Amino acid sequence: MRIDLTQHYPIADIQENIIFANNGNLILCYRADLPEIHSLSEKDFEDLHGSWFQALKSLPAGTVVHKQDIYQKLPYTAEQLPNSTFLEKATHSHFKGRRFISHGSHLFFIWPKSKGMNRAKYVNPFKRISTKVPEELNETLRSFVGAVKDSIGFLNNSQKMDFVPLNQLEILNHTDTFFNGFNEGFDTDIVLNKDHAQIGSHFFDVLAVNNEMCFGEKVHSSKTDDVFTSDDFVFHQGFIDGLGLKLDENHIVNQIIFLDDKHKWRRLLEKRLEELSKSSNFGTQNKVVHEKISAILDQINRDDNARIIRGHLNVVFWSERKDGLSRIASRIKTEFKELDIVPYYPKGEERKNYLLNSYCCFSPNFSDDDLYVTDLKHALCLLINNTNYKSDASGIIFNDRRHNTPVLKDVWDERKKRIKARNFAIFAPTGEGKSFLANNILRQYFESGVRLVIIDLGGSYTKFAKLYPDQYITLRYEQGKSLGINPFYINDLHDLSPERLEDLTIFLLELFASGLKVAKAQEVALKKILRHYYTSFPDGTHSLEGFYNFVRDSKQDLLDRLSIDAAYFNISNFLHIMSEYVGDGLYSFLFEVKEDQSYKIEDKRLIVFELDEVKDNKEVLSVMLKLIKSAIQRTIWRNRAEKGIILFDEFAKQLKFDNVLESVEFYYQAIRKQNGAIGIILQSINQLPDNSVSASVLENTQVIYSLRNEKGYAELAERLNLSGHDLNQLKSIKNDLRGERKYTEIFIKIGKESNIFRLEVPSEVYAAYLTDGEENETIMRLYREHHDMQKAITEFIGQKH
Repeated sequence: MRIDLTQHYPIADIQENIIFANNGNLILCYRADLPEIHSLSEKDFEDLHGSWFQALKSLPAGTVVHKQDIYQKLPYTAEQLPNSTFLEKATHSHFKGRRFISHGSHLFFIWPKSKGMNRAKYVNPFKRISTKVPEELNETLRSFVGAVKDSIGFLNNSQKMDFVPLNQLEILNHTDTFFNGFNEGFDTDIVLNKDHAQIGSHFFDVLAVNNEMCFGEKVHSSKTDDVFTSDDFVFHQGFIDGLGLKLDENHIVNQIIFLDDKHKWRRLLEKRLEELSKSSNFGTQNKVVHEKISAILDQINRDDNARIIRGHLNVVFWSERKDGLSRIASRIKTEFKELDIVPYYPKGEERKNYLLNSYCCFSPNFSDDDLYVTDLKHALCLLINNTNYKSDASGIIFNDRRHNTPVLKDVWDERKKRIKARNFAIFAPTGEGKSFLANNILRQYFESGVRLVIIDLGGSYTKFAKLYPDQYITLRYEQGKSLGINPFYINDLHDLSPERLEDLTIFLLELFASGLKVAKAQEVALKKILRHYYTSFPDGTHSLEGFYNFVRDSKQDLLDRLSIDAAYFNISNFLHIMSEYVGDGLYSFLFEVKEDQSYKIEDKRLIVFELDEVKDNKEVLSVMLKLIKSAIQRTIWRNRAEKGIILFDEFAKQLKFDNVLESVEFYYQAIRKQNGAIGIILQSINQLPDNSVSASVLENTQVIYSLRNEKGYAELAERLNLSGHDLNQLKSIKNDLRGERKYTEIFIKIGKESNIFRLEVPSEVYAAYLTDGEENETIMRLYREHHDMQKAITEFIGQKH
């Protein structure tokens, strides 16, 4: 049998997402957006099962529901990956062409022209019953369409799934692709012979579950995922997920549910039970069927919510080699065996029947001989409720857990769909790659136009920064030397805005009133004095020492001249404390003004403050952080429309000092008004003190990254209120740094969504992120030789190969 689709097209008309089929059937078509694989807990599967039941149970008798999941082996196109910079090009090239399994899921609601039970074993699906399209839907059809939309609305409210109406082009593409046998680049005919089915260069076959005897004891909404489950944690997967993405072959899973009239089935089952009772002693098979029907009938009578259905499940699969079909069939049978299900293997005319009727317009053609009878809840356990890792439109590149193909995750979330605060934290013990991960995140942010400020105690970002020689600046603390940041510097008096005065007032109060509660009156007094200082020297070089000298020289009448009560500003106290930072004071070098580097910072998009030499000096580190804050306020936050990230690396070393956490809390509070994010890197969450300030920081941190931790994750789960499934995901983290595709695994939680991702990078990116070791020294030596980091990395890779 040869079918030319152009001569027998199954669709008469399409209106919005409604197909008017040539056989008189009406079909509503939807695309399913399902949760990511590995992201669902046992309870999540139960909840989804409940949502499906509530959505479908009230559909009118006669409705046919067809869920179709299509899996194809395809090459990764890399079209979504950026491809401009040196590292972007390397990443694009590394992943382009990688084989993976694509998944498309569709849901069809069918109102058949012929209701009731189909007695005919085979129906020619291409026989034209009518090409007439109704000008408008009659009352019955309108009622059906309304009921379907109510069901879709309920499913979409589950917040785990989303069903989107297909448009005309999508419906036509789906139809043409199905009947063209998923061949690309040419149109072909369907050849259905007795011994094989072939469409173009693909050979097809099918296995099915078509009667009650196929099933074993029980079905469930989920089962244990043995790949990730260990002694101390359990991972779950959908009951038939082994026939989904995990099958790793070209195939289609079709589940078709006929929603019949409950009372009609009660009468039919009672009659059949009576017939079997008379012959139950004549064979074991009759006894088994008698018991199953008795159980179904008992459930109908006991449960008012019971919805008896007829169902059909099949797996259509194809291969470019005819002899490849037996290998795939063997894998599918193995999966069914693990579920205690015995599939039916159709041949000849039966195979043709199953293949053609797996198309949505024809699925009501299955006869009673092709269908099992059960309760709706039972049938819904056979749905596939998850899909591939899902890429956002843009974001940071990670990798999925099956094929290591790139996945873009929007951890910025401009529209705040998932998170209200985009601050992030990275947790990982020493040696697990937290700096490598931070480099990967920050580099991609930087290349997408985000401005970065990194406060670093370890020199982890040097190589990455040197790839962009004109766009970065490193400000390194050296004993006895100033950073060159003058918080008092202004171009002219027009720069002295209320916000600028507020920032400078806070800076000074933190210096001379650190740890003390400051009254509003003191703030107002200091702002008045600052403003007077600037207006008294409109063309001068303003500095901390200049302001100190101004207050000292004017102390006799300064407060009277500005109508400030002495109780609001203690001049003697101010001069005494601030003397440490001017003249020959112990820390005067911090504020020496030779030149102001702020103008250098303003044009740089990557600013690294290396404070390694100051990490053990409480006083200097505190002042340095205040200077950095001043620089950020004047530059990074000057334009609120510009995206910016501030990262505190080796944060635990900074937290040894009490005032550092409060200083960082200021950033968390101020960032709310900016288009920015704060990032912190810690070896363990226990390095954050268990106090109200830390609680505020964690509450405003809604993107969590965790790498492997052999000591466990109990404290992390407790402090971050992680779910049981989050903890199971963390425990399942495994790295592979020896295989052909080296990767580390990362737990990522964005708001309420979590999953395990992988990080695999090409050689060029790996070299750019190295922070220590012999290979790093080799690259830095080549850099000193060439003064070009890209050339150094390229030569290093060439030497290795």
